[in-house]
Amino acid sequence: MSSKPYALANQMMTKRASFWRQYFYFFMSLLIAATVVYGFSHTIDHKLIHPSPLPPFVLYIHAIVFPGWVAFFIVQSALVRSHNVRVHRGLGWFGVGLAVAVVVLGAWTSASMVRFSIQQKDPFNSTAFTIVQVMDLASFAVPFALAIYWRKKPEFHRRLVLIASCALLDAAFGRFPELPLVFSPAGVDALICLGVVRDLIVERRVHKVYLYALPILIVCQIAAMETFVHASPWWVNVANRILR
Repeated sequence: MSSKPYALANQMMTKRASFWRQYFYFFMSLLIAATVVYGFSHTIDHKLIHPSPLPPFVLYIHAIVFPGWVAFFIVQSALVRSHNVRVHRGLGWFGVGLAVAVVVLGAWTSASMVRFSIQQKDPFNSTAFTIVQVMDLASFAVPFALAIYWRKKPEFHRRLVLIASCALLDAAFGRFPELPLVFSPAGVDALICLGVVRDLIVERRVHKVYLYALPILIVCQIAAMETFVHASPWWVNVANRILR
């Protein structure tokens, strides 16, 4: 009789682990989409729909490609969840091209918007802020490149793609009215930490991808924010040379 509560608890834990194993990545893809929609909903009207003055045209291209990556992540997660692995792998190379476009357009948009901001005499120090944008792009590009390298190791691949996708959300969190700009990377880290929680529930251990990637990411985020907040002369000089 006394073993029944333990058996019931084990059964509940097994069901919980099964749910996290089957639905976690699809759930995360929807959560990432919700974060993007909520964050950019606060700026899309005066930045894209009714801007004054008109921003560089590349911003509109970026505004199409970036949500395209989020939609691609949802589709890929849904394909894995529905066991359409063959289609998932076939679309993977399209994802490589899309990821390259995200990085190239991200860098181009960043440079164009900095020049635009300087022309408009915006008091925001956009030149110093480019260190954060560079960090965001690198935090996406490096994990995604590793995910392609380890595409035949699903446990590495899926975690690295998740980290890369979460890294792109710094700009979305930066538009949350409830969250000061300097704390926007914490939103990215919180989403990645959900993957850590998933591992603890399902695997009873944290995968080495998180053990290495998350601390490195946090250190880079802190360094980038410190450089931006203090407008470090060394970076401002580098950024100005790049912009020229």
